[in-house]
Amino acid sequence: MSVPPTGLAATRAFFGPRAATWELKFPDDGPRYRRAVADLAPPAGGVVADIACGTGRALPELRDAVGPGGTVLGVDVTPEMLAEAAARGRHRVAALLLGDALHLPFRTGALDAVFAAGLVSHLPDPVDGLRELARVCRPGGRLALFHPVGRAALARRQGRELTPDDLRAEPNIRAALTAAGWRLDDIDDGEDRYLVLATVH
Repeated sequence: MSVPPTGLAATRAFFGPRAATWELKFPDDGPRYRRAVADLAPPAGGVVADIACGTGRALPELRDAVGPGGTVLGVDVTPEMLAEAAARGRHRVAALLLGDALHLPFRTGALDAVFAAGLVSHLPDPVDGLRELARVCRPGGRLALFHPVGRAALARRQGRELTPDDLRAEPNIRAALTAAGWRLDDIDDGEDRYLVLATVH
């Protein structure tokens, strides 16, 4: 498996052709998404966004978390991914929006929580991307950076070695979050998931 590229055009070129079969590659990830959303704990009745939502795997879980009085938004840069999310019925639980994580279509402080699976490794400037996520969250808003496998398992899957400059390593992601206005609350980098929880300063 190749390492996905960064940048808007490269990301679309990589994910567009893979959208229709994306969930078929990893059919057993659902419970890990459910657990990560539970750990994020978006407030009932709140406004939550899944940034880089892809096919929308987390959207039903986010809807369950905020309840019928809440608002769920799914944002992705790849039209094919959003089309697949809609084909799977996820437009019934969330508004699906075409958008770039570096320039989100939300006012400042609009969100109570952000869920982002696999996002940071695709950002050309991670601090800028994390800063934009902080901008759209209210003070005290929460962030979950998630991947359904840990860093070591993902590296093996991609046929590469872990290196000290890996952005998602604890010292590096902590520094990036801090620079972007977040406080790192918890990190879980086990075999079966990578989850960072953070709060807007």
